[in-house]
Amino acid sequence: MTTSRPNAPFPDLPPPDLRPDRPAKADTLLDYGRRLDRVVRHIAAHLDDPLDLDALAAVACFSPYHFHRIYRAMTGETVTDTLRRQRLHRAAGALVQDARTIAAIARQAGYGSVAAFTRAFAQSYGVTPAAYRRAGRLSPFAWPHDDKPNRTPEDIMPTVTTPTVTIETLPATSLIGFDHRGPYMEINAAFSRAYAWAAGRNLMTPATRCIGVYFDDPSAVAPTDLRSFAGLALESAPALEDGAKSLDLPGGRHAVLVHKGPYAALGAVYQWLYGEWLPASGQTPADQPCFEEYLNDPRSVPPEEWLTRICVPLT
Repeated sequence: MTTSRPNAPFPDLPPPDLRPDRPAKADTLLDYGRRLDRVVRHIAAHLDDPLDLDALAAVACFSPYHFHRIYRAMTGETVTDTLRRQRLHRAAGALVQDARTIAAIARQAGYGSVAAFTRAFAQSYGVTPAAYRRAGRLSPFAWPHDDKPNRTPEDIMPTVTTPTVTIETLPATSLIGFDHRGPYMEINAAFSRAYAWAAGRNLMTPATRCIGVYFDDPSAVAPTDLRSFAGLALESAPALEDGAKSLDLPGGRHAVLVHKGPYAALGAVYQWLYGEWLPASGQTPADQPCFEEYLNDPRSVPPEEWLTRICVPLT
């Protein structure tokens, strides 16, 4: 799973004209966030359409002269970056889920050649499309049925080292974000909505935490029925509006490991965690979903430096 991260800069917009007939700054920021939320959802629903800034400006009800500056300032990336990221995310799922050639998947993602697609994919995921397909799994929290048990992450993805698991007592955490129903690989659209929602309320700070909660086992539940939640742990508790929901993660004992490396390798880590470490640990998982916290911004560091904190609740 690759998306904008909470520690990415979200600079304030220029202050609005404070004449009596103009809304206060907080109301303006909220309105801007709602408009950009429409754009994020529109892009996710039209990944195969040509990028048209004028059309997106119309979706947001902004002047085309100012739309892109506002979008970039509030989301931390350009519209082209958003479209490219979501197309690559879809391509990652296609590499594992269907039998189309890499060339066909590259064309759907908007690349004129396999070479260009391979460079872009490797930059985002840390491995080539062919290597990702050979690994045969989706991330986050997904792995294939394996006919060779007791394999370590190194056996499946050589660049992954066996992680260290610690038992930690974590505090309860309240999240605000959006439900996602469908393949876990597509949760990035829900995270994009959460960032736009929080940015529109001036809630993004360096302390904001980005957490994905995954309720179902993808080996047992159809991809279209998988349930997950794209959440932000915020310093304040704003009113829930525009479809945002809250989710409380209970505190208590957790098995915790920090994975350093591409998100593409997370499936191997989960397979090792549930297939080897947990049975041998003497621990029992609690009746609560596991979750991941994304600790740094994948746009600012290379894939081998990406940090993902995996937390499995224990009894």
